[in-house]
Amino acid sequence: MHRFIEEEAKKQENIEEITNKALPLLQEKADASRMDDDWVTNFFDKSRIVSDSDMQKLWARVLAGEANTPGIYTKRTVNFLGDLDKTDAALFAKLCGFGWMIGNVVPLIFDLKNDIYKKNEIDFNAVIHLESIGLVQFENLTNFRRLELPKNPTVFYYGQPVLLEMPKEEDNELELGHVLLTKVGQELAPICGCQPIDGFLDFVKDRWKAILPKLTAVQDTTASGPTPRG
Repeated sequence: MHRFIEEEAKKQENIEEITNKALPLLQEKADASRMDDDWVTNFFDKSRIVSDSDMQKLWARVLAGEANTPGIYTKRTVNFLGDLDKTDAALFAKLCGFGWMIGNVVPLIFDLKNDIYKKNEIDFNAVIHLESIGLVQFENLTNFRRLELPKNPTVFYYGQPVLLEMPKEEDNELELGHVLLTKVGQELAPICGCQPIDGFLDFVKDRWKAILPKLTAVQDTTASGPTPRG
């Protein structure tokens, strides 16, 4: 009986910690009464056993996000989060460090043998593992592509805009590399705690240099000092 009471007290403490961590993330417009009761019940049922501080922060971001915009996180994502190990969460955050906003979040993984991926612990085994747990889709032999792009789309890397100049007036294609996020991955990417990878913006711009506006391409190759970003 003592052990049961202690376990329940610990679960209640975990719920309170997650809730307290979520409070600073709430927007003024947040209205908890608009949250679905079944979603809330399921959330706290899954999160009450989470005692790790870093994982509690992740759960808190989900709770605050749902309070701010009800319906943004599915019950499936909450259930997935309940089975997510801390090491898997950290690995996913490293992958999302390569994420660009191209309509939605796309981790641009072009060549897993390149040092910029390897030194950030993203290799073939890492991507295969993330695919096996349901966070990404992986195509080893072919590239995914974004279709039907206009002449001058703007894409973003952590808020840094990059204007592209495609060859046709419409119906253009853009290579996206070998990895796409699943629906669960898309929901978790903005809150996983990822950080931009040093040098990756310029790495991608160099790969896309043929479709950068000519003026930008000249600036990038002739400017002294730090390379202009965006």
